[in-house]
Amino acid sequence: MARTTGAFYVLGGVLGLMITAVAPGHDGNRALVGIAAAISVLLGLTLLAWGPRMPHALHHLYLATATVLVAIAVYDFPNLVGGITLASFFVFVACDAALFFAWPQAMAHIGFAMILCLLVLPARGLPWWSGLIPAGVTFGAGVVVGILTRLASDADIDVLTGLLNRRGFEKQLNPAIDAASRSGNGLSLVLVDLDRFQKINDHLGHRAGDAVLQRVADSWLELLSPDQALARFGGDVFALLLPDTTEQAAILLTEQLRAAVTMGCSAGVTSWQPGESASLLISRADVGLYRAKQAGRNRTVLESSRQLPLAVELREAIDRGALDVHYQPIVSLTEDGGQAVGVEALLRWSSNAQPEVTTEGLIRVAEEYDLISDLDELVLRRACADAARLQESFETLDLTLNVNVSGLELAEPEYAERVAGILTETGWPAQQLVLEVTESELAAESQTAIANLHKLRDRGVRIAIDDFGTGYSSLSRLATIPSDILKVDQSFVAAIRSDSPAPPLLGVIAALSKSLDLQVIAEGVETEYQAAVLTELGFALAQGYHYSDSHPVSELINDLNGDQPRDPDDDAMAAKGWIPL
Repeated sequence: MARTTGAFYVLGGVLGLMITAVAPGHDGNRALVGIAAAISVLLGLTLLAWGPRMPHALHHLYLATATVLVAIAVYDFPNLVGGITLASFFVFVACDAALFFAWPQAMAHIGFAMILCLLVLPARGLPWWSGLIPAGVTFGAGVVVGILTRLASDADIDVLTGLLNRRGFEKQLNPAIDAASRSGNGLSLVLVDLDRFQKINDHLGHRAGDAVLQRVADSWLELLSPDQALARFGGDVFALLLPDTTEQAAILLTEQLRAAVTMGCSAGVTSWQPGESASLLISRADVGLYRAKQAGRNRTVLESSRQLPLAVELREAIDRGALDVHYQPIVSLTEDGGQAVGVEALLRWSSNAQPEVTTEGLIRVAEEYDLISDLDELVLRRACADAARLQESFETLDLTLNVNVSGLELAEPEYAERVAGILTETGWPAQQLVLEVTESELAAESQTAIANLHKLRDRGVRIAIDDFGTGYSSLSRLATIPSDILKVDQSFVAAIRSDSPAPPLLGVIAALSKSLDLQVIAEGVETEYQAAVLTELGFALAQGYHYSDSHPVSELINDLNGDQPRDPDDDAMAAKGWIPL
């Protein structure tokens, strides 16, 4: 609006100055017309420079001033013909009003221009009807432009919900980015997808699906302020533009939107950074939405444009390979002395930016800042290489290698092929690899994740459900998720105390594993009493500080090299706790 009105002002002023300078005649007041034209140019330049920052109401004053300046020029032009010619500038006023104001306001401006036209021309000594033609043209041009503008505006509106459509949303996004760039305020973008919406269309029909979309739109509009734009971005995807809003505030608002409707929603949230284009902002929000759906749906994923110092440091550490992998033994409770039959690879890294960060916190940062793929690959490659080195040093060892995998990584279509490539490169046998998946990170409805698990098992890799008994554990999911091993969460083991009975669920899990032919590993064993109870309950495998802390592979090799065992029957080998699986 500011650019268009400013352009009209400048164009009218320049043309007025030109014809005022060259037109013959001594009627009227040439100097006053020149001043009016100069004022028009100056006002136009102020609109072009500062118009977007001006209050909307001020544009009405600019347009009314333009109408008065045209009337002055018509009345005081040095000759009569030129005055009649300048009356055509009233059309600029009508078009500008019709483009940017509602019909009542636009018609008020057009009517004001028509009245001045009808008054000022007869005031030059012309017949009363001399103003009818320019006034009629002003009215006609304004009405036509207004109708065409509103037809074009309708093309930006979704007919079903009354919200902006994708075209309308993108037309609002660029001005919002410009405003954020000038003001320095935040700008956030959210993409929300209705989970399983296609099933509503398939089972209940498109009319029911349309009704759901309308109800969702109405419910969400009630939660938004006037400066926040909601659009139906396409199908069952909605877009939300949030000026002057931080990422965390956008996440909170997204959770309110989810709570306002009965069906699940997946959402991707991001924010704009200086220099970024609208397409980049939308793409990043779309990545967040994709990750939310792949991670199990009905959740919000922040695809942040700003990396924390910890994320930046982690990125550099991954690029340099400056991360450590330690190994904690997994022991057999059925053998004397708890002899080791495998190891679990554990990430170890000390951050300078945030020294107190835990491994769990580190994984969350990696997932949030899209570093998890590189981190998972680094740990798996390092662990397989170390295990191969360990087994090469001691041919009698036949260890399993347990490595954790992020649910987000498992949902990537090419994950199974990446694992196969790493096994080939490092020489580690697929039959001796166990991938541990946390239940809370793996949704049964993620078909890509389930397909990857099946591909990995077909190659011989075994699957362990980590932290079993917490998160989203259920018996039905054991039938859905292909698995070979259950790892009982350490909270159950910690509940084993000498002054109270063992938790009944431990016995249930032991019996369940036998019925389903699954191995069970008890995590977090810290005392001899806990180990004895687990053995009595029928658990075959365990790990924890009672047996050993985690160590670098070099320490494990040095430990085994103490007696240089080479014979599988060597007592020194058994004394170190390493036996074939």
